Amino acid sequence: MSKQAGNAHDPSSSSDNRLVVAISSRALFDMGDSHALFEREGLDAYRQFQIAHEEEILEPGVAFPLVQKLLGLNRLAGDVPPVEVILLSRNSGDTGLRIFNSIQHYGLEISRAAFTSGAPTSDYVAPFKADLFLSANAEDVGRALAAGVAAATILPSSAPPRAGEQLRIAFDGDAVIFGDEGERVSREEGLEAFHRSETERADEPLSVGPFRGFLSAVHRLQAAFPAEASPIRTALVTARSAPAHKRVILTLRRWGVRIDEALFLGGRDKGPFLDAFGADIFFDDSPANVESARKHVATGHVPHGVSNR
Repeated sequence: MSKQAGNAHDPSSSSDNRLVVAISSRALFDMGDSHALFEREGLDAYRQFQIAHEEEILEPGVAFPLVQKLLGLNRLAGDVPPVEVILLSRNSGDTGLRIFNSIQHYGLEISRAAFTSGAPTSDYVAPFKADLFLSANAEDVGRALAAGVAAATILPSSAPPRAGEQLRIAFDGDAVIFGDEGERVSREEGLEAFHRSETERADEPLSVGPFRGFLSAVHRLQAAFPAEASPIRTALVTARSAPAHKRVILTLRRWGVRIDEALFLGGRDKGPFLDAFGADIFFDDSPANVESARKHVATGHVPHGVSNR
């Protein structure tokens, strides 16, 4: 990986290959009880609770293992950290002290943060130049997507953390990596019309979806490591099947983007396949698919495309 002058541990020192992930406090830590208190009794009760318990360490949340693996990549990449994680929280700086105490307790290298005192956090995703935004707040996620940033709502999951240091990321295709034109044809005209359309347009690249930029950022990060010993592995897990697979493969080839595994499931339940792949996170636009997937792996719902209208 190329190096730039300056302190490698200074957040202002950056690389074009840096992957920037913004995450909310409720995705990073388990704040279910305090959030329920906020919804039940209001902001004053929440503030008093957090201050009274600010020395108590929060338990890891759904996205905590993912963040650990992302930051772990910095130990492998030389002088310039390839990954930066930024905290975006609707807490105030006052109530956010407990969150930073927990970050320090777990040794997470997170130094940048925005505390908005209840205002949307999505306004700060673009200024931080985030490639990905993960939040438990669907409103913030929707706003980030509308601003052109890859974003997903982290859903509750009982899936255990994945063993091993390799980071494994799985993506749905249509309406996530690609546009949703194919899904619209399938919904409006049926599966046969979809297959016919995809066969006729096999040589025409698919349009860009909301996660195209994030996929490219992951690809650039992968390129910093030997392909045979990469600490990152990706998978496309799609309901498509032959003959609709060809257009996907040719599109990725034209984009020059690496996908390590491609699973064309033809409508099969994705959960067991994601479990077999060992995904640390899976991104899908379909509410039905994410409900199935989150039983097996940590899952982010991408509220984009015809499935969410």
